[in-house]
Amino acid sequence: MVNKITPDDVKKLMTEDDTVIVDVREDEEVAQGMIEGAKHIPLDKIPHSVNELDKNNHYVFVCRSGSRSMTAASFMDEHGFKVSSMEGGMKNWDGEVIV
Repeated sequence: MVNKITPDDVKKLMTEDDTVIVDVREDEEVAQGMIEGAKHIPLDKIPHSVNELDKNNHYVFVCRSGSRSMTAASFMDEHGFKVSSMEGGMKNWDGEVIV
């Protein structure tokens, strides 16, 4: 089962070296701003990224509202990755964003 975490939990995890935030939104959504330091991998590219990602990391998936990130996290969980999905997505994020 995929762990759901709050935006506040994500902020705390961002300070840990093994945490990678992955934004699975489309290019035009990311252009409006994304979490600083996040990696952008659109949802449809996630299956192609499995071999490029390190299983020692904890991946936190983020989208606009939380459903695509859950889809991505579930897929990666099935492939043996340590994953979480940020509840509420960017709609609930009140931290800094970069454009």
